[in-house]
Amino acid sequence: MAIDQPLVPQPGDQTRIHNIGYRNYNGPRLGRAYARRSLYSQSLRGSYGLGRSVKSKVLPMLLFVVMCVPAAIMVAVAVATKAKDLPVDYTRYAIIMQAVISLYVASQAPQSVSRDLRFKTVPLYFSRPIETADYVRAKYAALASAMFILTAAPLIVLYVGALLAKLDFADQTKGFAQGLVSVTLLSLLFAGIGLVIAAVTPRRGFGIAAVIAVLTISYGAVSTLQAIADAQGATDAIPWIGLFSPVTLIDGLQSAFLGASSVFPGGVGPTHGEGVVYVLAVLGLIAATYGLLIRRYRKVGL
Repeated sequence: MAIDQPLVPQPGDQTRIHNIGYRNYNGPRLGRAYARRSLYSQSLRGSYGLGRSVKSKVLPMLLFVVMCVPAAIMVAVAVATKAKDLPVDYTRYAIIMQAVISLYVASQAPQSVSRDLRFKTVPLYFSRPIETADYVRAKYAALASAMFILTAAPLIVLYVGALLAKLDFADQTKGFAQGLVSVTLLSLLFAGIGLVIAAVTPRRGFGIAAVIAVLTISYGAVSTLQAIADAQGATDAIPWIGLFSPVTLIDGLQSAFLGASSVFPGGVGPTHGEGVVYVLAVLGLIAATYGLLIRRYRKVGL
């Protein structure tokens, strides 16, 4: 019966055993702030498909072009006809293009958070020097920034075109500034609503459908009720009904304080007193969506 013998290195054998051990990391520790900035940058780039596949770039880039093309056409018409004013006010543009904006937030909010939930990568984020608030702030800021780019870009096109058409500089600058304030609030509000809805489900398709449903159904219902109130002569109720839709909230706020003309039935916008309620409602919703996201991700990180 053969007995296995231990292997004995033969002369000339080049086998070596190296004890490299473990080395401590002596480099800079960038901490939470760096991790938060990196997550923000990565999420913002992802909102336009940058750093992802070509397929992921198609929809956001297409929606960006769709947002800007009407503004470019308006500018071309204003320059060619030597008009004394732009066809559309800066504050009105986002309201007119609300369908494109809603589609953008519906497509990008789930892309930002639903995949992390679906593939259970959120706890991995929290295993590093990053906390729940850091994750939420980075995601919220990234989507709001992406939406601001989407909504402010056509305003820049309008403004530059107005200056090229030699329209009044002071009036155009004032209108442009009012438009930027409006789209800033719109971006924060829509980003918060989209992220809260998308964070409920790890299924991206469900998140897209839910965001579209909330934004479109609420606007349709509010507009219908406002039209009924106008037909029945209850014009005092029209501004209060407008509090129950994100789009009409922004419309009412800017018509009360930013010099915009209201698209409410009969042109009945909120008064300054009612406008204060609109401001509080918008700021309250932004704060509420942030709080709900914090609460949601505290549970996810367990």
